[in-house]
Amino acid sequence: MNNNLQKIRTGQLNKYEEIIKYLKQDNSYWLDNDKWDLTKEFFIGKKHSYIFKYLDFSNFNYEQLKNEVKFYIVYNLKNKYIKKSTIAPLNPSIQKLALFTDKYKSFLEFDLEKSKIKWKVFLRTNGINGGKSNTRYYNFFDCVLDFVKDFYDNREETEKDIWYSKNIKGAKIPASGASHGTYLSINFTAIPQYYRDEVKRYFKTIITKKNWSSCNNTLKYLNYFFNYFYSNSYSDGFIENLNRNDIEKYLYYIGNDRKGKNRTENSKYVSFIRTFLEYIQIAQYDKAPKKEVSFLIFQDDIPRREFVRDEMRRVKFIPEPILKQLDNNIMELDRPQYIPIYILLRETGWRGTDILNLRYDNCLEQIWNSKEDKYNYYLCGEITKTGIAQLKIPIRDKVAEMVQKSINKSKELSTEENNPKKYLFNTYEGKLKGKPLNKTSLLNAIKRLIEQKDIRDVNGELYYFRLHSLRHTRAKEYVEQGMGISIIQQILGHQSLQMTVHYATVTENILYEKWKNTEDLDLFRVNTETNKLEQVDLNSDDGENLIRYEYVKKNLDAVRVPFGVCFKPSKLPCKQQMNHCLTCASFCTTVENIPEYEEEIDHVKKQIEVSERCGRELWAEKNKTYLKLLKDTLLRVKEQKIVHKNGKSREEA
Repeated sequence: MNNNLQKIRTGQLNKYEEIIKYLKQDNSYWLDNDKWDLTKEFFIGKKHSYIFKYLDFSNFNYEQLKNEVKFYIVYNLKNKYIKKSTIAPLNPSIQKLALFTDKYKSFLEFDLEKSKIKWKVFLRTNGINGGKSNTRYYNFFDCVLDFVKDFYDNREETEKDIWYSKNIKGAKIPASGASHGTYLSINFTAIPQYYRDEVKRYFKTIITKKNWSSCNNTLKYLNYFFNYFYSNSYSDGFIENLNRNDIEKYLYYIGNDRKGKNRTENSKYVSFIRTFLEYIQIAQYDKAPKKEVSFLIFQDDIPRREFVRDEMRRVKFIPEPILKQLDNNIMELDRPQYIPIYILLRETGWRGTDILNLRYDNCLEQIWNSKEDKYNYYLCGEITKTGIAQLKIPIRDKVAEMVQKSINKSKELSTEENNPKKYLFNTYEGKLKGKPLNKTSLLNAIKRLIEQKDIRDVNGELYYFRLHSLRHTRAKEYVEQGMGISIIQQILGHQSLQMTVHYATVTENILYEKWKNTEDLDLFRVNTETNKLEQVDLNSDDGENLIRYEYVKKNLDAVRVPFGVCFKPSKLPCKQQMNHCLTCASFCTTVENIPEYEEEIDHVKKQIEVSERCGRELWAEKNKTYLKLLKDTLLRVKEQKIVHKNGKSREEA
């Protein structure tokens, strides 16, 4: 919120007096003039030429309502929530609004929902029909009414029907702020009044856990859900009485309405609804379903998401020749302030928003390395998407020097007024002052470099890419350099290892190189007929009865398990390798299984012979442990006829 407005609020002035005080900025131009000259330098600027040269407020009958409209425009203009280029076309909407509100003294007199319907009817009556060309008319009244109502409303933000991101502490919004309409507010007015408080209560539990965009999407799916049922003769109380038949109708509707659309998106129209219903039921909301949600929406009801392999086909890795040309020419970028951002994207593999979110006062640290007996540089930043408050990753000294220069420059240029959040890559003037440099501008600068240097792909086309492709490419480089997946996960700031595995691909050249190296390894195979370990002749083909196990002796175990041999890495713990089912409390065995024990004991003895012949004491020891377990169990079976650890206790229960 604007600093001036914050000062006004601390002065205990009433709400309307705050509006007047705000409009007295710029020598009271906004308050004293009812006709704003759009060519004024401090407003839009002489270099622009618009059809409408003025915003005319003179047709409003009442002073307070007129000032409320002015306040909406000036506040949103100064805070960059609306662009200067969208101001001039508002004049016709202002004139229609003056006619519509001629009997009202303030927007406080309007009913939030009914008046919006009346406004649409009024526009149609006055020849303004629906359609893209007239969207600005239909939206203008709604936006002004919501804004002014919210301003006068002194309740906690989460008690209101519209939540603005700037008023919710802990809301996860991008570093670029609310420059896009998606990040301005979450509007619950489309949720039926009967369920609105329940939905808002649910959103209180997720608003600081999920990012703002995700919360907006959740509301979109809920609106879709409610709209379906209320449009099909259902009424207040339908959630409490939901049955399987109701859900089947809803699923059928989705199947037709969303046919041919993105499968992953389609799944959310079911999965998000189920999550919502499950939560309000577990939390015992008054209006939760009476029937168990698991009996209403089945797991199989959720449309299958897009396969990972299909998603990965769209992952665009920048080819090595292209990458080399970019890296070699990046210092010639026509906007030098973007050079260090590109270098950090290449160095780290972080998202563009994460690099732009770096703060000059805490983004670079030196941490002592006792092994190397020196300090190492680390880049430090918040990963907002996955909720990592501070991620630290090592960077090379040369890159650290570049970051330090950027820090020094930022400290020199920054003031509390032009960079209050201490962004490392800040915009110091203009409409985006106080916000990070723009990702789109960076990408456009790279595009111009590609055209200037004539960087083309294998088909001779100029090679354009998304910034996120740099992240995919860096992740692939980490993999090819032999870095462990869990380390890559930490560097990239992934929430789950599964997400990192999606990046675990290598080029065909690296694949061949790694494969070629296996020819120098000590390999063996096990004959499935004799269970004997045999030396592998890579140039022979002994038929299908031989199973080839490519194996590095020092790294793997060879332990007999039911139906085969386990070759897990020796450093990887595995309870199943030695215990199998024999020590499980639910395991039951009888005299009928004796032949299986005798056969398995024979196989394990042969495996021990192989282990000893190969000089693998660890193999032999583990197989002997397994053999003892088999013999002990067989002895118990022969004595007790039936062995079931919990059998007796269950019978007595």
